[in-house]
Amino acid sequence: MTRVVKKDDGGEVRRVTWVGLAWNVALTLGKFAGGVLGGSQALVADAIHSASDFVTDIAVIVGSHFWNMPPDAEHPYGHRRFETLVTMGIGISVAAVGVGLGYGAIMSLLSGEGKHPELLAAIMALASIVVKEILFHYTRAEGRKIRSQALEANAWHHRSDAFSSIPVLIAVVISLVFPQLWFADAVGALIVAFFVLRSAYEIASPGAKQLVDQGADEKVAKKLLEIALGHAKVMSVHGFRTRYVGSDLHVDLHIVVDAQMSLMEAHDVAEEVEQLLIQADENVVDALVHVDPYDPARAGKSEEKE
Repeated sequence: MTRVVKKDDGGEVRRVTWVGLAWNVALTLGKFAGGVLGGSQALVADAIHSASDFVTDIAVIVGSHFWNMPPDAEHPYGHRRFETLVTMGIGISVAAVGVGLGYGAIMSLLSGEGKHPELLAAIMALASIVVKEILFHYTRAEGRKIRSQALEANAWHHRSDAFSSIPVLIAVVISLVFPQLWFADAVGALIVAFFVLRSAYEIASPGAKQLVDQGADEKVAKKLLEIALGHAKVMSVHGFRTRYVGSDLHVDLHIVVDAQMSLMEAHDVAEEVEQLLIQADENVVDALVHVDPYDPARAGKSEEKE
């Protein structure tokens, strides 16, 4: 068995997250001050939402220390599932934000009450949208570069925060131009709540699939299977399986070789197939190849070469 030890990306994850954390502090203080001075209750609430980002930022920073720990006796497959847990936690927190936004909007509509904030609130809301969108693209790009699910999840949390500022901006502008349209803020908040909940689903869904040991998607699995079958000395393949541990993909399969092949030669073929699989996809870190001698009675149950 060949196993690739994934590079410790904890330092990079923490560096990117600290950048987001610093901006979250600045935006929280700025939006809170803007909401109070600009007479916008919605902007004050949005500041509280930004403050909730501290929790997910800290979760990523702390979690990165755990999921990069090497395998041990109790965790022979490593600790990448900690990354899955952090990702799920971020998804749940984003969903909670979406539910809160939706509830607040519905209550505003039912009460028939609206606010008339000032221009300062609009400026702070716009600043929040711009900064958060920049943080989203920056964090997602870094997350994809080092294949960190937690960073990508946190990137979407940045975008959900940007979404939550959109109805604030719309409400202020409409209130300034059309004071009689008091309900604009609540309607915009409901629309944003839907997008935030959708983001929560996109964040948590991959982690949920990993927790129930769902394998690689059909396209990836087919590619890996074809690579194994492509080896000149592999007659057929069966028992092909994949599973994710965090963002790491583990593969195991049985290859069928000529029964007259020596043990050493069969071992070399297995090693070659393992290396081909690991090199075929950047997520594959572990490949376990079992060798079976060719048996005509079992040939029909295998995935034969064309």
